[in-house]
Amino acid sequence: MKEITPNELNRKLSSGEKLSIIDVREPAEVATGQIPGAMNISLRLIEFRMHELDKQNEYYLVCQAGGRSSQAAQILSKNGFHVVNMIGGMQSWEGEVV
Repeated sequence: MKEITPNELNRKLSSGEKLSIIDVREPAEVATGQIPGAMNISLRLIEFRMHELDKQNEYYLVCQAGGRSSQAAQILSKNGFHVVNMIGGMQSWEGEVV
């Protein structure tokens, strides 16, 4: 499974790259702040909502500490999606939040 550090992901966003980011935390956690442009699909719903995703895209997965996003990455990867897990999660994120 591909991984990316929070700093590497922030650099990509800062350089203007258009990235597809999925925050797999629960809505109450996301309400405390998320990466700008990230969509929220909580881990417990990922299997039910993967039909909303495009297998041609690469998705960057984010959670609070990196565990749930790793689980989501495994689920999506097994179903033919291109995914990258952000290690360390939002607790390691130093970039902008909304």
